[in-house]
Amino acid sequence: MSVDGLATLKSAGPGKVSFLSNPRYVSQLAACKASAVIIDPELASACHTAQLVSSSPYLTYARASQLFLKDESADAGIHPSAIVHPSVVLGKDVTVGSHVVVEANAEIGDGSVIGAGSYIGARSRVGKHSRLFPNVTVYHDVRIGDRAIVHSSVVVGADGFGFAFDGRQSIKIAQLGGVQIGDDVEIGAGSTIDRGALDDTVIGNGVKIDNQVQIAHNCVVGDHTIICGCSAIAGSTTIGRYCTIGGAVGIIGHLQIADKVMISAMSLVSQSIPESGIYSSGTGLLESKEWKRNIVRFRQLDDMAKRLRELEKIALGK
Repeated sequence: MSVDGLATLKSAGPGKVSFLSNPRYVSQLAACKASAVIIDPELASACHTAQLVSSSPYLTYARASQLFLKDESADAGIHPSAIVHPSVVLGKDVTVGSHVVVEANAEIGDGSVIGAGSYIGARSRVGKHSRLFPNVTVYHDVRIGDRAIVHSSVVVGADGFGFAFDGRQSIKIAQLGGVQIGDDVEIGAGSTIDRGALDDTVIGNGVKIDNQVQIAHNCVVGDHTIICGCSAIAGSTTIGRYCTIGGAVGIIGHLQIADKVMISAMSLVSQSIPESGIYSSGTGLLESKEWKRNIVRFRQLDDMAKRLRELEKIALGK
């Protein structure tokens, strides 16, 4: 038997490998036409085709998917339209695409690919076997580790949002720090990581950042943390290791978040989280009419609490 790709249980045909990790979809096995299915041993009896038995089917699927990834990068070399300063240090087998600009004293490690239209500022470094997709902007004094994946329209090292008000206008605070990004980091399309005001903004090893995420100046994100799409982290916040930040989460500045914290989507984090666990804020989804009635009650909570205290005093004879 030979296979040439992966597919879902519903769409798979001969020559494809599918996977089942969620028992809710076990009913789809009966009609599945895949040549083989990656499956948990506890569900294997429901599968009528060849099986790749795994105690962690989703993880096995993730590894199998890499076997079928098509390499779209060009051959190693510098495109004639690229502008690379003579002082740039290029490793072996580096690819620099069309209309790329690499400024003075930058460094690109062995086997890395810089996509078309990207910009790498002065004294910045891209590690070994990293890939910057087209139109990535890396400002000056940024360090990106080995095996990074940086998707299109990412901006790393823009100024942090720092101003001091003199009574009439906002005076800009020069952002003098840089950005340090560890190894095996992936940054999704359109995300932004600001440079530090004095110290660097730091992204740890193995961090995965989804699309359109904002990480402000002087934040520290611990190793192997995951930040989902449209989340925003205000300045000088420290997030621990192995955390999961759900989609559209807002985290205010100068907070400390412990290791192994999970924050539900659409939550607002307004205070530090000193212990690992699962945290949520906001209100659950309701029909609009019921939600509006509850919002009215929410506005009345403080007054209701005061009246309740008065009633307690009366009941206790105080």
